[in-house]
Amino acid sequence: MKKIFLTLVFIIFINQQVFAVTLSEALSQAYKNNPELNAERENIKVSKEDLKISKSEFLPTLSISGSKSQENTTKLTNQSGADISATDTDPLTQTFKIEQNLYQGFGGVAKREKSKINLDIAKAKLQKKEQEIILKAIEAYSGLILANEKSKINESNLSLLERQVETDQVRLEQGEITLTDLAQSEASFAEAQARYIESKNEITTNKLNYENVIGPISNVNILDKNSTIVFNIPNNLIEAIKISKNTNPNLLIAKLEYEKSEQDIIIARSSLSPSATLSYENSRSDDFSSTYDERDKNTLKATVTWPFYSGGKNRASLNKNKNLKNNKKLLLDSAIKTNDTMVASSWSNLQSTKSLLQSVRSQVKAAQIANEGITVEYESGLGRSTLDVIQSNSILLNSKISLANSERNYLLANFKLLQAIGLLNSSYLKIK
Repeated sequence: MKKIFLTLVFIIFINQQVFAVTLSEALSQAYKNNPELNAERENIKVSKEDLKISKSEFLPTLSISGSKSQENTTKLTNQSGADISATDTDPLTQTFKIEQNLYQGFGGVAKREKSKINLDIAKAKLQKKEQEIILKAIEAYSGLILANEKSKINESNLSLLERQVETDQVRLEQGEITLTDLAQSEASFAEAQARYIESKNEITTNKLNYENVIGPISNVNILDKNSTIVFNIPNNLIEAIKISKNTNPNLLIAKLEYEKSEQDIIIARSSLSPSATLSYENSRSDDFSSTYDERDKNTLKATVTWPFYSGGKNRASLNKNKNLKNNKKLLLDSAIKTNDTMVASSWSNLQSTKSLLQSVRSQVKAAQIANEGITVEYESGLGRSTLDVIQSNSILLNSKISLANSERNYLLANFKLLQAIGLLNSSYLKIK
């Protein structure tokens, strides 16, 4: 029976290792299936089609048309009122036409450049959304691991305090402690029960968040806390800010919006400029009239249009786009300042969480040594009270939970720095 039990435990352990979900796998799942990301990918497709539309203005347009009509004159009289005979025709017309824009005041060129910028903006927005979703996934993944770890810490503490209550009951019967000491142990045990229940509720909440961001998960224990993603962090703040100026999607979007506003001015100005087109038309008519049976006609036509006045609409549109350009320039200046601030803040947060993590690790080691010593002294009757043991257990419990929180905060600080720089994307993290 013992062999069977050990074998079963071993199989369960191996299965958990085999089916463990790493952080990279969780991010890949979120990256592929997130509807917000898929929506941004569709926007890129839309922008590509818009670019094709803008390019079409430089190409000739071809059209073919035809018409067929039938005449039936029921009455025809001359000036004196006498009836005269009518000759009805059934004309058939076929027309082929080719037309080419020659000049549009550079509006066509500006529209094409604007479409290219819109495509770049769509790509930057996809990158921005990627960063948001990846960070959400990391927060969900590490949040569920933290909740599970805290639950295990509280469960261990609960078992420890349960044994202490049992020990204190025996010691009370032997007259080694007072009823007050036992009551303190029971109070600590009741508090541990409440904290354990709360930690289980946290698992439920974080599991729902994980499934909402990443996908379904049946067993929270399959998440691999020790899984890592290899990436490089800038060596210093100056380097981080320098990189961010070329990669931060918010900054890129602000720059592109400003460039687009410049093209909008050119497009608006083109509405005040002349335009020229050239067309060639070939038409063929059968049963053309009562006098002529067939007619073949070729027409070459050049047209120049110059809108002198349109009620002030075109001038107002130009002024409006100039004001929008000033607006985009102000937003760009603000984005540059915000970018530097965000990178500096993320860098500072990374350094502080790293230092805090090191301090908390030292705190846990010290708390463990103190707790072991106080417990041995208490059980040996060397002057330690029940309150000393309870306080020592509480300090150790809180330090372990602080360590779990600090480890997660340090992990998130690394990825938040990547987000501020603009490198928290599938390409840099090698998410497939």
